[in-house]
Amino acid sequence: MTKVLTDARSIRIKGRSFLAVMLSPDLPFDDWLARLDDLAARSAGFFLGRPVVLDLTDLQIDRPQLKELIAELAKRNVSIMGIEGARPSILGAGMPPALKGGRSASDIEVQANEPADSAVKPAVAEIRPATTQSIVIREPVRSGQSVIFPEGDVTIVGSVASGAEVIAGGSVHIYGALRGRAMAGSIGNASARIFCRKLEAELVAIDGVYKMAEDMAANLRGQAVQLWLEDDAIMAEKLT
Repeated sequence: MTKVLTDARSIRIKGRSFLAVMLSPDLPFDDWLARLDDLAARSAGFFLGRPVVLDLTDLQIDRPQLKELIAELAKRNVSIMGIEGARPSILGAGMPPALKGGRSASDIEVQANEPADSAVKPAVAEIRPATTQSIVIREPVRSGQSVIFPEGDVTIVGSVASGAEVIAGGSVHIYGALRGRAMAGSIGNASARIFCRKLEAELVAIDGVYKMAEDMAANLRGQAVQLWLEDDAIMAEKLT
């Protein structure tokens, strides 16, 4: 029997881009996982609800090692959405899909004409106006909120609460207290900087290099500070 479709209905398929966290493990995995545990312990919820891509470029491992790594990450509630740079021979059924052709977030096609202040929303904010190279958020960023702008600089006219975060492709400027997390140069920009009126951060990061609160000099706490990257280390000094 041939079924004739007389009520054709369209299926809406859309493309949408998300800013994913890319993890690039190194050998031995036990040491790398220990460092990951240290980051997670000192910055609770860092991976919660985030899309994560596992970058295995130039990493010489076999399929059992990869399966074990994915299992260890799953125990830590790190959900891998895809694997990049892996040899096809080590991938198999039940593993995250292979990804290739990832683009910097600056290449993403976005829609304009949306107010920049709409970036501050509960959970993860999707920032769209790509024609500008900076945005200004004219209110505090509350706990549990994320401001994500991979196209350039982010300026917060207010404070960033504990449990909140600001992620910028360029520099981060905070005209208030930084109590949460600030990540500059998120898509690869070693010249990005972080400026804040009062440093009380849980975590700061520039171009993937991070520093936790307890790793920061005591004399910088509560001070107006700028931070930058130098020889793969985060440097800081008071603003005068």
